[in-house]
Amino acid sequence: MNKSSLYLKGERLKELHSRPGIFVIPNPWDAGSAKILAHIGFEALATTSAGLAFSLGKPDGMRVVTREEALANARAIVEATPLPVSADLENGYGDEPSVCAETVRMAADAGLAGCSIEDATGDPADPIYPFELAVQRLSAAVAAARSLPFPFTLTARAENLIHGRPDLKDTIRRLEAFAAAGADVLFAPGLTTKDEIGAVVRAVAPRPVNVVMGLGRGSFTLDELAELGVRRVSLGSKLSRAAYGPFWRAAEGIRQHGTFDFAKDMVAYSEFNQLFTRS
Repeated sequence: MNKSSLYLKGERLKELHSRPGIFVIPNPWDAGSAKILAHIGFEALATTSAGLAFSLGKPDGMRVVTREEALANARAIVEATPLPVSADLENGYGDEPSVCAETVRMAADAGLAGCSIEDATGDPADPIYPFELAVQRLSAAVAAARSLPFPFTLTARAENLIHGRPDLKDTIRRLEAFAAAGADVLFAPGLTTKDEIGAVVRAVAPRPVNVVMGLGRGSFTLDELAELGVRRVSLGSKLSRAAYGPFWRAAEGIRQHGTFDFAKDMVAYSEFNQLFTRS
């Protein structure tokens, strides 16, 4: 990708976060799903670590998907559409701050306009980095992002709430520290109530907050989230599971009952073929 194209994508992703209102950044897991989302009219895309892991036949969040696999997947999605893409790069694929910085630079080399770095370790026995190390890691990622020759949107994730640590106070403390360290977007997956979301938005204002929908722990409309001050909404692995789930059930129906009813409501072969031909 040439530098001018990447600069424009970086500017576009930055502008989406700074303009008034709320936007959805859906999560494709491969080039085909990216092209479908671009065709529907979304303005930016974000990769999904879980969607990628499942497509590789691996579990998510357990250090089994490599940095090379994640960046190859991100590059394929970047090259599939003209949209700016942010990547879910988990914990940066290493414990040390220097590794996080290196991962951000590699993300830029892959053509990404942004990425997220989280404070989850990938170790079920000790799932969250200590506060001081978490801030150091994020600070190193910010420094790497600021050294790039184009705007790079860095999202900082505080993962307490989805790793068995329902400590909103500590989660907000971490998000405040990440904002102070220079993160462009703040994200705490697992927020379940309007009060929790509102508290996070107020704590890091005026920095934009991302909320993930579809976890089954709280359901809000875009209008409701906008009223709370949320700037960005993502979906994580939900779209990939929306694809794999019916596939799973259809295969079960064939194997267990010998039925093919699933085919009645499918998008036509010709529609897929036409879309990918135009792409």
